[in-house]
Amino acid sequence: METTEGKKDFNLSFYVTAAVYVLFNLRLASDPLSSILATGKQILLTAPYVIGITYVVVGVTQYMAKGEKVPWPQRFRLFFTIGIFAGLVYGIYDYTGGGVPQ
Repeated sequence: METTEGKKDFNLSFYVTAAVYVLFNLRLASDPLSSILATGKQILLTAPYVIGITYVVVGVTQYMAKGEKVPWPQRFRLFFTIGIFAGLVYGIYDYTGGGVPQ
C-alpha cells in the first residue's frame, strides 16, 4: 500500500512536469491574448508528434515488461517529458530565426 506522503510526492511531481511542459511550449507575444493563442498553436502543432513518440515508447516498454500495462499517470508524465524536449527544440528553432527568409 502506498503511503500518503508518497502519493503527495507523486502528485506534486506530476503537476510540476505538466507546468514545465507548458513553460517550455510558452510563446511570448506583444499582448497576453496573442501569447495564449501562440502557446496553444505551439502545443497543437507538436502534440501529434509527441503523442506518436509516446505511443511507441509505451509500446516498447510494455513489450519489455512482457505485456504489463503502463499506468496512465506514467503515460502522461512520459508525454509531458517528451513534450518538454520537443518544445525546447522547436523553441530554439523559432527564437533563432529558423525558417525565416533572410
